[in-house]
Formats: sequence, structure tokens, C-alpha cells
Amino acid sequence: MTNGGVGRSGPSVGGLALRVVLAAAGLAALGYGVDGLLSMSRATRPTNAGAWLIGGIVVHDALLVPATMIVGFALSRLVPAPYRAVVQGALLVSGSVALASLPLWRGYGGSADNPSVNPLAYGRNLAIVLGAVWAGAALIMAGRAVAARRGRPGAGRGPGRQSGGRRFARTRRRAGRRPAREQPARSG
Repeated sequence: MTNGGVGRSGPSVGGLALRVVLAAAGLAALGYGVDGLLSMSRATRPTNAGAWLIGGIVVHDALLVPATMIVGFALSRLVPAPYRAVVQGALLVSGSVALASLPLWRGYGGSADNPSVNPLAYGRNLAIVLGAVWAGAALIMAGRAVAARRGRPGAGRGPGRQSGGRRFARTRRRAGRRPAREQPARSG
């Protein structure tokens, strides 16, 4: 009747209570942030914060989403299915790491007269992290290719991708047995 706390009649009492508590906590945190933004306007500069928030939404919707859709479409056409999820995961991690470290490797906030603000070679470090991500992806894809060449069932398809019903039906046919539902009833 219920599926994960949500059935035909709606969420369970516990699920509803959890949602109310989480929504209240989220609204309280949002209110605290807005209050801090407005009450400390000299330090936070609300107009700049508003421009960044609105600009972030516009950049996301106008650039990032279409670019992600184009890359996803290209991946579906260019990368074979057994490796597609690995490439997608590596791209997701690469993009997230590069975006999160953007201010560092671009040198924002640094100062020529104070080299201790950004003391590391962030561009080089980003290249090392991205190299490690793609080396891991290459190892996973190589492992899948080796497994597929060895003929392991479901190799290269990822977890749970092979249909067990067809595989077992094929095994029964090779053994000369018919599936149970096709066997004639025995008279006795």
C-alpha cells in the first residue's frame, strides 16, 4: 500500500512531519541569510549580491543548461554505451571541480603586493586533479573493455543493466530445457 512512505492516500504522518520540519529549517536559514544580507549592507552590498544571484540564474539557464544538453547529445552519439556513464561522471566531476576552483586558478582576490593571499599554483593543481579524474575514468573503461573481451555476461554494461530474464531463457534453451511455463502439464 505504501511505497517509501508515500502511498495512494498521500504521505505518511512521519513523512509529512519530516517535510514540515525540513521546510521550516530551510525557511529559517533563508530568513537568517536575508536578514544578514540586509542588516549588514555595508559589508554585503545587497545590490551586488542581487546582481550575482540574478546573473547566476541567467548564466545557468542561458549557457550552462544548453551546453550540458549539447554535450549530452554528443555523448549519446559518439561514446559507446558501456563507457558513456564513465565519461559523463568524469565530465561532471571535472566541471564541478573547475567551477568551484575558478576564483583560485583565475587569480581573483589575489594581490601582487601580498602573495600569501593565493600562495599556490592553482592552475597546475587543477590540472593534476583533472588528470587524476580522467586517469581513473580511463582505468574503469579499460577494465570494462577487458571484461567485455573475456566474454563475461553483462561486462561493460554497468551494474544491473543486463536483463536476467533473457539471459536465463537463453541458458535454458542451450541446455535443451524449456522454461517452466511452457512445459506441458503431466497427467497422473
